[in-house]
Amino acid sequence: MRQIPLSKRSTYRALSNSLNIPKTSLIRLHKSGVIRRHSSTLKPYLKEDNMINHLRFCKDMLDSSSLPHDLKFLSMHNIVFIDEKWFYITKTKNNYYLLRDEEEPHRTCKRKNFIGKIGIFPFVYEQPAKRSSVNRVAGTIERKPISYVTREVNKAFLISKVLPTIKSMWPREDVGKTIYIKQGNARSHIAKSDPDFCRAASEDGFDIQMTCQPLNSVDLNVLDLEFFNAIQSLQQQEPVNSIDELIDAVQRAFDEFSCQHSDKFFSTLQSCMIEIMKIKGSNKYKIPHMKKDMLYNQSCIPTQLSCDSSLVQEVTEYLQHFDV
Repeated sequence: MRQIPLSKRSTYRALSNSLNIPKTSLIRLHKSGVIRRHSSTLKPYLKEDNMINHLRFCKDMLDSSSLPHDLKFLSMHNIVFIDEKWFYITKTKNNYYLLRDEEEPHRTCKRKNFIGKIGIFPFVYEQPAKRSSVNRVAGTIERKPISYVTREVNKAFLISKVLPTIKSMWPREDVGKTIYIKQGNARSHIAKSDPDFCRAASEDGFDIQMTCQPLNSVDLNVLDLEFFNAIQSLQQQEPVNSIDELIDAVQRAFDEFSCQHSDKFFSTLQSCMIEIMKIKGSNKYKIPHMKKDMLYNQSCIPTQLSCDSSLVQEVTEYLQHFDV
């Protein structure tokens, strides 16, 4: 079996043909643990510069006040992660469990481009309907998805929605302390020194600064790592038929998601940073199992993981070769 290319091992049928054995034999081998199913996810290709920047990012996320012996990661209470995420009214393919005599669902849409997409702050615009239909009369105000999010659209949402929300929710006693907004490196994202953003971010006594993730660093963004999947799984449990219903479903999923539950995601993020430091910035690692559900039920999820000081020293010495 080891000699068979992975491309011919993606299904029982393909592997059965390659080995020339019955598919039922493979199923029995799978159940007995001789073979296992593995989901392989494409990860970004990393150049040396990417890996070095990942290491620097991980090292910078350590709390300098905990040096040099009891090394811990920053609490991240003053870091706001932002990103875009497409949510869908329906999926092209769904799996269901049905009773033996239950009718199979028949799902249709005009074309795949009709599947709506939004974020927590919905990227939509409003316009009056041009024609009457069975659902509304001409002139009814409709929400339409913004199909292409540009830098100007991003900036407008940051200034008009994200910054006011941060300011309204931030503890009054911490106003004036630096708050970091961490964005990705997409072309549609604004520059850290954008004058309009900086002006709005410094109003009302706030010190809000934009920072960027390292390039090709999906595992270092807590939103992409777990949070978006958690919200989307809740949203997809509600059947929706319009953009308005989708917006409401996503907002409810966001509102109902427990803040305490998100502690698990930040523990996972810190564990990923430790693994990245162990392998010199690469993304060829498995996310370690920490029994987070059990810890969560016991109300003892660690929000600041400890990091081995010898590992940090090794990373520091390694980075010195690239700082010359």
